[in-house]
Amino acid sequence: MKFPVRLDRLISQATDHSRKQVKYLLKDGYVTVNGEIERQAQRKVNQDDRVELMDEPIGEASARYFMLHKPQGFISATKDKEHLTVLEFIDEPRRENLSVAGRLDIDTTGLVLLTDDGQWLHQVISPKHQCEKAYRVETTKPLDQKAIAKLEQGVWLNNEKTRTAPAQIEVIDEYHYRIIITEGRYHQVKRMFAAVENHVESLHRERIAGIVLDSALAPGEYRALTQAEIESVGKLG
Repeated sequence: MKFPVRLDRLISQATDHSRKQVKYLLKDGYVTVNGEIERQAQRKVNQDDRVELMDEPIGEASARYFMLHKPQGFISATKDKEHLTVLEFIDEPRRENLSVAGRLDIDTTGLVLLTDDGQWLHQVISPKHQCEKAYRVETTKPLDQKAIAKLEQGVWLNNEKTRTAPAQIEVIDEYHYRIIITEGRYHQVKRMFAAVENHVESLHRERIAGIVLDSALAPGEYRALTQAEIESVGKLG
């Protein structure tokens, strides 16, 4: 967590209380900062400030990092009025505080990362870091060498002002390919294959940066990231 931080955010992330509940606790005088009752939710506190809730010290909540094997039929969001979200699979306290790093279409499967560390999230999704994403693609027809060359050089997508960044293509067999991209444009892989007059039948993400989807995870299962996996993103630059 980056300091200074709003008091209500600090308490909600370090406890099971929602931001709304924290505001009531503040209003009722249950929170002290450095021994003085504090009622202002927007009060900024620093790491060395002593914050207590009902006479119990509040420490900084440890950031959390998870990988999920996303199945089809779920959207990569934390809230949606029409569809089930990937949070349905996360059995953790304060799961609503998690954000998705690396979204997938509703019919795309594979690796999704979730975290409540905003700086780490930015490392993954910011275009300037050129974070690699690897996908396994099934197509309706084989790619010829001309189409592969176009994808590797970058293609023009409808309603886009710039060509896609160069991609890496690996041929698995005549209908299956691995593509590595460093951008995150809307429906990018599907649109790239459409640009070379092909169609994606199925799409599965295998890797983000140095984090590879754990083969032991069945669709819908998740686990915490290892320290090495977390730190691999920090080395993006």
